[in-house]
Amino acid sequence: MNPTSLRPPDGDPPRPPARRSRTGIEATAKIRGEAVARRLAEGYPDSRCSLEFRSPFELLVATILSAQCTDRRVNMVTGELFRRWPTPAALAEAEGVELEAVIHSTGFFRAKARNILGCCRGLVERHGGQVPATLAELVRLPGVGRKTANVVLGVGFGRAEGVVVDTHVGRICRRLDLTRHSDAVRAERDLVRVVPADHWITFSHRLIDHGRAICRARRPRCTECLLADLCPRRGLPAENTPPERQDS
Repeated sequence: MNPTSLRPPDGDPPRPPARRSRTGIEATAKIRGEAVARRLAEGYPDSRCSLEFRSPFELLVATILSAQCTDRRVNMVTGELFRRWPTPAALAEAEGVELEAVIHSTGFFRAKARNILGCCRGLVERHGGQVPATLAELVRLPGVGRKTANVVLGVGFGRAEGVVVDTHVGRICRRLDLTRHSDAVRAERDLVRVVPADHWITFSHRLIDHGRAICRARRPRCTECLLADLCPRRGLPAENTPPERQDS
């Protein structure tokens, strides 16, 4: 067959471009993720976990309390909490009603009290009262999911096992098109593919600070954003044309 016979006749509409492969899409997201992490590190060099703690144990309990609660409120509660029950063994023996009264202002206090008591009993019975430093052991403790485990490992032990994905991190990363998942576990799988591992521990802290200052949920300040030229702004209306930048 003459190859010219395969060409569309003059006047036919052009064929649509081939769809990008998943590999190509992931490569683009990886380039964007690396640039986002680098820009955030430049813009928020001092970002850190805002929970107050003196040990991995205190960080673990504080992180459990931080669910659906501000870190500021948690910090207001943990001083009295750890004054009364300073160790996993002491907290494991606490009366549920007394613990609930101390943590009441953090919300969902009954569920949090159950989780904290179960977690501390697990620390005493399985780990000699010490907080384990592996993801697999941490997530077996009551009330400890991947988010809490990643906070403890990254902030408490300096171990980068994954990316902490809370409500704010997930929201901003979807806006940046680094993930399209609302489920935190699936979103984390996407982020560990596209964010360099040496940024995993600080990435979420920087995103949270950026979200508070610029990338707000309802009225983001896109024209002031250091990520403006990198951001596809998924879910946002086409307005506030961002400034161009030369670096990436």
